[in-house]
Amino acid sequence: MFKKLFAALGVGSRTRADAPYAKDELNVVHRMLFADDAGQLFGDAPDVRVVQAMAQDATEESRVRLLAAQWLRAHGHAPAAPQVLGVVIEVPLEHSMDTLAAYADGRVRYIGQDGGTAVFEGAPEDVAQQAKTLVAAAVAAYGAANPHKPAHAPHNGRMRLTILAQEGNRVLEGSLHSIMQDALAKPVLEQGRSLLQLVVRPASA
Repeated sequence: MFKKLFAALGVGSRTRADAPYAKDELNVVHRMLFADDAGQLFGDAPDVRVVQAMAQDATEESRVRLLAAQWLRAHGHAPAAPQVLGVVIEVPLEHSMDTLAAYADGRVRYIGQDGGTAVFEGAPEDVAQQAKTLVAAAVAAYGAANPHKPAHAPHNGRMRLTILAQEGNRVLEGSLHSIMQDALAKPVLEQGRSLLQLVVRPASA
């Protein structure tokens, strides 16, 4: 988990560029966290107004809103209400990677380096609220992030913060030292650490 990173980041990742996890199903789950491939979700010829409404519906699941916005951009339509709706934090570790995803609706997904997963659908309340706090912290960093999605998983002791927004995902990547020296990225990482502590706490806590 991330505590290894904060204790001593520096091990190089040996993950494959296209498959950071040993199990194929985990790699599928990992790719879905970014909500950047609408695929056939909306069919061949959806009503643009319906997709637009989904993108701006605050009661809709964040990932669905992101996928709707992605479809709109791909078809020449700007989302009606572009917003930052999620954050994915990836930390490469020996042979694998820790991935924590948080969304503006309070949902959380975690994939551990050992292949274990955790899914939170808005409960417990402290997890949902911390997820929202993490996403809020990423809003200021969005403008300074790289709009280009890397074609490979982070490696060589680097971590990656991907900010998910209706205008398109953006990336901040670097060593722990460089992230912590960045006034915009540091709060995102710190809020991510706080969320992770809630996600991996013992069930009896």
